[in-house]
Amino acid sequence: MKFIQYKIGDIVQMKKKHPCGFQEWEVMQLGADMRVKCCGCGRMVLIARPKFIKGTKKILNRDMNEKLELEKRSEDSTMG
Repeated sequence: MKFIQYKIGDIVQMKKKHPCGFQEWEVMQLGADMRVKCCGCGRMVLIARPKFIKGTKKILNRDMNEKLELEKRSEDSTMG
């Protein structure tokens, strides 16, 4: 399984349409729950990450061949 890293501002196409008729959603918040905004009507929804990943078809506004570097944690931030 290929791991996809989402970023705030990504436009994703979902498998099912929103009742307004659009399939495109903008990622607004990342975490255990993903906050997404419908590009058609502007409705914001909170979706659990596993359900979001399962329902996502593709990312529309990004080249998937682009290399994304994971941010490394500094030891200061983990020590508390």
